Amino acid sequence: MTFDWHGGAISRATVVDATYKNTQNVRRFLTAQCGPDFKFDRDLMAWIRSGAAQTIGDIADEWQRRRS
Repeated sequence: MTFDWHGGAISRATVVDATYKNTQNVRRFLTAQCGPDFKFDRDLMAWIRSGAAQTIGDIADEWQRRRS
């Protein structure tokens, strides 16, 4: 069963797999985790697609790491 990236309940433990989609639902979650300045950029998207991110929490942590 694939995760519904458009309307599913996202948590930091939500697995980023081959079905991952960059949706408004994901943006809302990451904005709540990272603050109002959160945005996807090319480098972050490339990092996600590389397979480095295993959970949405990993994405939030990486964005914050890149901003510090």
